[in-house]
Amino acid sequence: MRLRRWTEDDVEAFYDIYSRWEVMRHLGAHPRRVIPDREEALARLGRMRGREDGPRGYWAIEVDGVPVGTVLLLPLEGDDGEVEIGWHLHPAHHGKGLATRAARELLSRTGGRVLALTDEDNLASQAVATRLGMTDEGLTDRWYGITARQFAITLD
Repeated sequence: MRLRRWTEDDVEAFYDIYSRWEVMRHLGAHPRRVIPDREEALARLGRMRGREDGPRGYWAIEVDGVPVGTVLLLPLEGDDGEVEIGWHLHPAHHGKGLATRAARELLSRTGGRVLALTDEDNLASQAVATRLGMTDEGLTDRWYGITARQFAITLD
């Protein structure tokens, strides 16, 4: 496994991941929806690439030369300087430790207070946050207009 930036050449893999309800059902504000076509996938890739800044942004999780998911580190709105870490994997790669390994690698590149925001029922992502040493801070409705379980870690 390695982390690298997404490129436009990855549109097929990106579309394959984000056109699946198993992935999108836990991502973002409501109403949630899958990416409907390759054109939208390419547009989203372009917007994601515009948010790259050092370790921040979206990183492809690559296995055997193919992107199988994303790990992200993004600033959260507000004056606290907090950032969010998140992970999304193709369902064929769930349960293999990739999200934990990728998130741990990205955390090693940053400092400060980092949050992971998970759906209340997303037990798999909550388990990843726990394996990363993050503390469960309970439910919050502070972010994205949803109720989420917030995990946090403060790094040197």
